[in-house]
Amino acid sequence: MNDIYKLSQSMIDFDKGDPKRIQHFLKVHSFAKLIGEGENLDEKTLFILEAAALTHDIGIKPAEEKYGSCSGKLQEQEGPAPAREMLTALEFDEDIIDRVCFLIAHHHTYNQVDGADYQILLEADALVNLFEDGLSTAATEAALKNIFRTETGIHLCKTMFAV
Repeated sequence: MNDIYKLSQSMIDFDKGDPKRIQHFLKVHSFAKLIGEGENLDEKTLFILEAAALTHDIGIKPAEEKYGSCSGKLQEQEGPAPAREMLTALEFDEDIIDRVCFLIAHHHTYNQVDGADYQILLEADALVNLFEDGLSTAATEAALKNIFRTETGIHLCKTMFAV
């Protein structure tokens, strides 16, 4: 079993009983991997991206338990600790854990993008959220203009939503 498979199973266990969340992070992972491969990411950056895509919303459950809310900022605040615990238990390298936790802590922050892994995570999450939230064509066009930067992500968004 590879590390991404083990992480997928750990996240499914973490979100047990919540098929909507499980399906969300699996879809974000799939789009992130697709965009990452389309953008020819190196192996390590793709691995970090995949791990971050699987764990990006890990802060929802602790935020809801602590605050009764799971706003984006609370997800960013509460996500790194359980992610670090999970990734450490799975024996991920420390530099990978640090970057994945950074991405989790910023996946609702659009003005501090500092790498392809960060950009692609935003795009993959947006693709899934645009569909799951049933957003309007105008909202999709705004997301396309304001979030998407990669050639692969732009193509996917335009093709999926016919904008």
